[in-house]
Amino acid sequence: MNEELNRRDFLKAAAVSGAAVVTIPAFSTWAQGSGTGKKWRMRLSTSSIHFMGLPIEQACERIARLGFAAIDIWSAHQGCPHLDDVAKRLGPEGLKELLARNKLKLFAFSVYKGGYERYAELLGKAGGGVAVRGSSGPCKPEELAARMRGFLESLKPLAELAEKYNSYLAIENHGNALLCSQDSFKAFVDINRSPRLGIALAPYHVQTQKASVPEAIHVCGKQLFFFYAWQHCPGNEQLPGVGPTDMTPWMRAVADIRYRGYVNPFMHGHPEADVMAANLAKSRDYLKECHKKASRGV
Repeated sequence: MNEELNRRDFLKAAAVSGAAVVTIPAFSTWAQGSGTGKKWRMRLSTSSIHFMGLPIEQACERIARLGFAAIDIWSAHQGCPHLDDVAKRLGPEGLKELLARNKLKLFAFSVYKGGYERYAELLGKAGGGVAVRGSSGPCKPEELAARMRGFLESLKPLAELAEKYNSYLAIENHGNALLCSQDSFKAFVDINRSPRLGIALAPYHVQTQKASVPEAIHVCGKQLFFFYAWQHCPGNEQLPGVGPTDMTPWMRAVADIRYRGYVNPFMHGHPEADVMAANLAKSRDYLKECHKKASRGV
C-alpha cells in the first residue's frame, strides 16, 4: 500500500475492502530496507526501566553506550521515575537535547502508569513516537468480537489525540486481558480502522499460552507497532540470548511483515546496572546474530 496514501483515500479503501488496512508513514524512517527488493534491516531499542535506579541522563548514556539506536522511556510503573522527571524537569526541548547528545532516537513512551493523555503533548513535541499501554479485562470467546469492537471504539479520542501529536498508540497483549490470544490479535486487526492504533506484541505472554510467536507476528502484520524481544523465563533469562529461546524464527517473522519499529529486548526485574548492561550486551549481540541467520534463511 502506498505510504503516501492520504486520510481520505485510507478511509475509502478501508470501507471498500472491509479490512483494517493500516499505513504508518512515520515508521518508514525507523526501519530501513522496507522497499521492494531490499532486505529488512533490524534496528534495536531498549527500555529506560532497565536502569530505573539511575537518572534519565545516565540511563540514556548507558543505553547509547551499549549501541542501541533508540529508547523506550517508562512512566512510573514499579516506581520508574524517568518519564515524569522528563515531563517536570526537561520538557520536550530538554529531552530532544538529551537524546541528540547521546545519538538516540525516541521510539516510545510506555505509559502503563499515568495513561497516554498525560504524556501525549510531551511525546508529540519531542518528535512523536509510540505510546504503549494495556487493553482491558478478559472476556468469553463468544464475546470477543463485540468486546474488541467496543474497546477500539473507546480508543477513538486517544487516536485523535495521537493524530494531533503525530504519534501512535500500541496496545500490549497480556495474560488475563482482552488482548491476549491469537484470536484476539486477529479480532483487533480485523476490526481496527485507525492508522494510529496498533499492537505492542509481548512474546513473554504469548509463550505462557504455549502459542506460536511467529504466528502472532504474522497475524499482527502491519499493525505491529512495538515488538518486545522478551521470553517467558525467570530473572535475567527473560532477555534474548540469556534465556534458551531461539529467536531466529521471530526475526524471520518480523522481517516477513517488514516491521517498521525497533526490536526491543526486555525483561521485568531490576538487577544492578552493571549486570543489566552486561546482559543487554549479550542480547544485542544475540539478536544481531539471529538477524543474520534469518537473512540467510538458516
